[in-house]
Amino acid sequence: MNIVIAPDSFKGSLPALEVASAIAEGWLSVRPLDTVSLIPQADGGEGTLDAIEAAVPGAVRHQVGQVTGPDQHPTPGVWLELPGGVAVVELAQMSGLPLMHTLDPLGATTFGLGEVIRAALESGAQRLVIGLGGSASTDAAAGALAALGLRQADGSPLPLGGAGLADLLGLDRSALLAPPPGGVVLLTDVAAPLAGPFGAAVVFGPQKGASPADVATLDSALAHFAELLDGPADLPGTGAAGGAGFGFVAAWDAVIEPGADYLARLTGLAESVASADVLLTGEGRFDATSSTGKLVGELIRIAAKHDVRVGVVAGQLTAQPIAADGTPLWSAALVDLAGSVDAAMADPARWLRHAGAAAAAALA
Repeated sequence: MNIVIAPDSFKGSLPALEVASAIAEGWLSVRPLDTVSLIPQADGGEGTLDAIEAAVPGAVRHQVGQVTGPDQHPTPGVWLELPGGVAVVELAQMSGLPLMHTLDPLGATTFGLGEVIRAALESGAQRLVIGLGGSASTDAAAGALAALGLRQADGSPLPLGGAGLADLLGLDRSALLAPPPGGVVLLTDVAAPLAGPFGAAVVFGPQKGASPADVATLDSALAHFAELLDGPADLPGTGAAGGAGFGFVAAWDAVIEPGADYLARLTGLAESVASADVLLTGEGRFDATSSTGKLVGELIRIAAKHDVRVGVVAGQLTAQPIAADGTPLWSAALVDLAGSVDAAMADPARWLRHAGAAAAAALA
């Protein structure tokens, strides 16, 4: 049999490639003669760099050294070079929420993201792809743009963190690096605008530790920054990664693209699923939103077109995965296999192998 394993990352636990590998080990422990293809996916957030590296022959990973983490502690910076002079940077890698020693919704910064982008441009990158997602900050990429040369109108550095944007009197773009000649693409699965009731601070700020007062402060600061940078703050996706989508659209005329669609095209996912006997997919938490435009739901629909059997593996299941015809799909939750959230989180690879073995017994 031909088995395709194409999960998203289990955010905060394992990147997609490790998830796929563990599921494959479990499947092959039951059916060692099957052909198993690993096609890890991502949506622009955590695991995007790994998924693209696994998909593109000739990809080269570059270590930048220590850059500024979201809480200003040093953290390693990495970017990926693809054939044709394309540089891929993942915001979550150096500016992600798990890197925070202590949550700081008002002061967390994307400065390190800008440092990595600068390194890629100075190495000769001709096109830039930035994965947005999993950010610790709500600074509209002001930190990243500061690292790339954006200054206050009087020439002084921009303040770090979203709250400080409220005090800006003007901006000086004269030292801001130009975008690469091939342009900038932003990968995200978020349609939120920059500010307002559905914006970055209101929707995502609480996940980063923002109190109601913090949310109001950040939302006002983002709106003020939008006026100064004069960009399309209402554009869907500009609220991605704490408003980082807006910063790059306004400063560099970047283009926003659904991350899952980009990865699916890059990896030839639809073609691989069409020729499979079984598709195994999954994510850290499968819920009612998973079937509304997200990766897993889209893969279920693709599989249905080609009569491919589907299994869903998730850290937690709060909704039943359903096939296109309305029938329940085979599924497994690591929390159920392990007996608790703590046990599943302590050794997710073990329980992913168990899930893979169970899938082989049920779907073959």
